[in-house]
Amino acid sequence: QVQLVESGGGLVQAGGSLRLSCAASGSSRSILSIDVMGWYRQAPGKQRDLVAAVTSVGRTNVADSVKGRFTVSRDNAKNMLYLQMNSLKPEDTAVYYCNAAYGRRTVWGQGTQVTVSS
Repeated sequence: QVQLVESGGGLVQAGGSLRLSCAASGSSRSILSIDVMGWYRQAPGKQRDLVAAVTSVGRTNVADSVKGRFTVSRDNAKNMLYLQMNSLKPEDTAVYYCNAAYGRRTVWGQGTQVTVSS
C-alpha cells in the first residue's frame, strides 16, 4: 500500500510563491505501480478539484485556472511529486491534497493548507 505525505504549505502574500512536496512511501511493488500522481485542492464549502497531474512518463494535465502559474513535476527516483506555485492569488487559498493512482487503487495525502493574503 502507498502512503502520501504533503509538505510546503503556508501563508504567503498575493504574487508570492510556494513549493509543495509530496513524498510517496510503501512497498517497492506498490511504488513502481503508481501511474498518475496529482495535486487537488479544496476551498471551504467547495468541491475538491484537480490542479495538476503527471503520469509516470511525464505527461501533464494542468487546470486552466493555474496554467502558466503552477508547474507540476515528478521525481520517480525519489518517489516525490512537486507543485511549484508562482504568482499566487487569494483565490488559490485552499487545502492542497496529493493523490496517487496505482492499479485499481487511489490514495490521498492528509492535505496541506495554502493561504494567500491580499
